[in-house]
Amino acid sequence: MKSYIIHMPGDEKRAPNAERLLADLPDAEIVTAVVGRDPAQIADVDWRNGTLLDPPYPFPMTPAEIGVFQSHRRCWQRILDSGADYGLIAEDDLAVDPARLAAALDLIAAHATPDMYIRLPVKARETPAQTLGGAGEMRFILPRTIGLQCICQVVGRGAAARLLAATRRIDRPVDTLLQMHWATGQPVHAILPNGNREVAAEIGGSTIQTRQRGPGKLAREIKRALYRARVALRPQRP
Repeated sequence: MKSYIIHMPGDEKRAPNAERLLADLPDAEIVTAVVGRDPAQIADVDWRNGTLLDPPYPFPMTPAEIGVFQSHRRCWQRILDSGADYGLIAEDDLAVDPARLAAALDLIAAHATPDMYIRLPVKARETPAQTLGGAGEMRFILPRTIGLQCICQVVGRGAAARLLAATRRIDRPVDTLLQMHWATGQPVHAILPNGNREVAAEIGGSTIQTRQRGPGKLAREIKRALYRARVALRPQRP
């Protein structure tokens, strides 16, 4: 299995971690991130602010979110073009436990198909609608509600093709779109716990999130909670 590490050249804070991932992930290579703040790099992106799908997304897309989305699409295309059954996609603030990653990949080899999208999340918060297999405490599940973040995932060739077709136009961040299995036609599985960690705080902080203070913060949190409640009303089922 080939691995694709999304990394922005010139990011000196994250470069050492990207180099570490090149050693820790199977057959890894760097995929140059799309810089959403560069208008030339996203000039051809057809995007809207939360209006394309139901439920509507209550926040406008930021340039950084558009860049991250297009970076993942770039990796999906690499998987499709490679002809391989699967590819592993990692963001450059990931840290892995090599032994537990190997166990997770063994579960994928035993139970997955190239039509699957399989998250290896850093937070073990999802509850199973179905369990496909396990090893020790590790479980390969179909979660009821799909979690957020795209820090590490194994994407099958069929899933990559399906997601590329479903995202020719975008209106929300990539992890939020992936929760919408009813819109994409793509079920999302997960393996947890898996030993993965997010190290963004240790290497310069998030490249997407910004802190919001004052009266606007409460309104934003209310909108976020209402949106997540609407997503939870459409669970995945076996």
